[in-house]
Amino acid sequence: MNRFDFTPYRRNTVGFDRLFELLETTGRSAQNENYPPFNIERTGENDYQITVAVAGFKIDEIDIIAQQNLLVVTGSKQSESNDNRDFLHMGIATRNFERRFQLADHIHVTHADMSDGLLIITLVREVPEALKPRKIAIGANAAQTVIAHQDTPKKKGPRAA
Repeated sequence: MNRFDFTPYRRNTVGFDRLFELLETTGRSAQNENYPPFNIERTGENDYQITVAVAGFKIDEIDIIAQQNLLVVTGSKQSESNDNRDFLHMGIATRNFERRFQLADHIHVTHADMSDGLLIITLVREVPEALKPRKIAIGANAAQTVIAHQDTPKKKGPRAA
């Protein structure tokens, strides 16, 4: 696997730390990228669903941790004694795993469920009202108010004769 050094680019940029970290972690995680398999679906305009195939794992063997812009799904299989079994072929993977998902800003996990060997994680994008685009009305009243304050004649006191 080829490694690329981003150090020269980091020196000349400000505010791109998250991008460089994402590129570096993507390069490092190439060895375990196929297990467990998963799907990412868009179920609505602001709704998403991640489905992870976790056959053979129980609910108490799976942890889901949501941090800012990161979702980590971890599976820790309890060791089973296979001493009294004689496998002719063992194709069902039951190894421990850690799957990381980079989340965009304002994406939050709302629900997780498991059935038929599939872990289903529901996410939603909730943009705060302060960050949503808002339409600014162009009105004559605002301009007239400013002009009215500037053109108002100043009251003069009584003149002394």
